[in-house]
Amino acid sequence: MSNIKLKSEKRTVFGRKVKKLREAGKVPANIFGKKVKSNAITVDLKEFKKVYSEAGETQIIDLSGKPVLVSNMTKDPVSEDILHIDFRQVDLTEKISAAVPIVIEGESPAEKQGLGTVVSQIDEVEVEALPTDLPEKIVVDVSILLEVDQAIYIKDLKVSSKVEIKEDADAIIVKVEPLQKEEEVVVAVPAEGVEGAEAIEGEAPAEGEKPEDKEEAKIEDKKE
Repeated sequence: MSNIKLKSEKRTVFGRKVKKLREAGKVPANIFGKKVKSNAITVDLKEFKKVYSEAGETQIIDLSGKPVLVSNMTKDPVSEDILHIDFRQVDLTEKISAAVPIVIEGESPAEKQGLGTVVSQIDEVEVEALPTDLPEKIVVDVSILLEVDQAIYIKDLKVSSKVEIKEDADAIIVKVEPLQKEEEVVVAVPAEGVEGAEAIEGEAPAEGEKPEDKEEAKIEDKKE
């Protein structure tokens, strides 16, 4: 069993009444799993945050004697307060699928030299393994990216032989993209004086005709 432990209590409060639980520093939660009947529980918020910082969503937690993974957390969209937690109870002898985060480390020489920008395209991968063999994270070292268009693929990931990555082997994780060229914005500058303004705002005067002559002609047309 895991050394990461968290206590839970049976929950008898539901619906809007759970607000009082949160005010008391408790978080409503559920335990579910294969061949496991869903159980409503509560956990201490401070203790959970401490445990989650260590276990994340890929490390087994001993939840009052039950091996579980954090499956989902519901948060307040404004305050980011944790409103509800789903724990997934697992069988330590059966393989499971889980999403493992990709962590980028190092510095790309191509980016350092200003040749391009390292762009991350995948931030987690699905793997299959026994619950106790799930990696906490998979590290990708971008210091090997020396040139523009060079990339690191799923097939380049280094994981234990006990872990199987369930993703397209040719999918790109990170790639050095060329720098974007700034487009020149051409601004039309009107010619100096009244003639320039006339040429832009209205019909250009005929050859040999002065702008003021054209204005007088318009006035005469209106009189007629």
